[in-house]
Amino acid sequence: MAALLRGLRAGRALRGLGSVVAPPVAQTRHCCSLRRGFHCSALRHQDESKTDTPSSSSSSSYHEHYQAHSAEQDHSASDPAAEEASRPNTSYHDESGEQDEEYETEEQLQARILVAALEFVPVHGWSMEAIAAGAETLGLSSASTGMFNGAGDLVLHFISQCNSQLTEILAEQHKQVQLGQAEPKETADFLRDAVETRLRMYIPYMETWPQAMSILLLPHNIPDSLKHLSTLVDDIWYYAGDRSTDMNWYTKRAALTGIYNTTELVMVQDSSPDFQDTWNFLDNRIQDVVNMASTAKQVQSTGEAMVQGLMGAAVTLKNLTGLNQRR
Repeated sequence: MAALLRGLRAGRALRGLGSVVAPPVAQTRHCCSLRRGFHCSALRHQDESKTDTPSSSSSSSYHEHYQAHSAEQDHSASDPAAEEASRPNTSYHDESGEQDEEYETEEQLQARILVAALEFVPVHGWSMEAIAAGAETLGLSSASTGMFNGAGDLVLHFISQCNSQLTEILAEQHKQVQLGQAEPKETADFLRDAVETRLRMYIPYMETWPQAMSILLLPHNIPDSLKHLSTLVDDIWYYAGDRSTDMNWYTKRAALTGIYNTTELVMVQDSSPDFQDTWNFLDNRIQDVVNMASTAKQVQSTGEAMVQGLMGAAVTLKNLTGLNQRR
């Protein structure tokens, strides 16, 4: 009997242990759903980690590129050679392969061609052939002559160049006088020397200069030709000390213009050594202008004296006749 009771107790204990070890089915199902939920969350977290990885790598690569660019800029700022290399290339190569440092405007290119063309004027004259030859010496095509209106551009450029050279000479002489390094000249001597200096610039091209003068007389070249001539005459009178603002301003410039033009015509036909006949002619014309100015002053002073004399005579006559007596 006692053994039977112990057997029953042991069976109950085993059943209780079984209920603890083996949970109910509902609890098991709940645990399985929890495990599945944790598993899905883990998968989602893993996917999000994979998605965030490229952005972080992209961000890191951007920071690396920014740091490298900043370091390059610092290096360029500290290195003048690197800074020069980083500048945009504004140079160009011509047909000969020569490289110019900066771009040049069309006017600058035309000036270079015309300067180079002056070398060929003794051979080709004042013509488009001379301009084409000058362009070829610069490595440019002869088709670049299309930038010019004609041979008049070459003549006018040369005249402008000569006027600029004379202005520089006169300005330097004026500076020396102001500094006390040279004595001021008489007006007549100054005008003569200035005109002679300017005309001597034609000597290297004297054989072809009649052609240049005929080109300047073409209708489309006359305005620019007159402009250069008036600029030349005005500069000469300015450095001669003329500051007149009345009619003398016009008369002086008109007189000097006539002297310059007539002396130029004489020079073209002069065959004397060193154009000595031309300079003698210039001396005479300058002296004529000086004499005319003196004569004009004398006439003016004589006229004023005559007027005063006549007025005095009229007053005397009135006094004699008693017209000035008060009644």
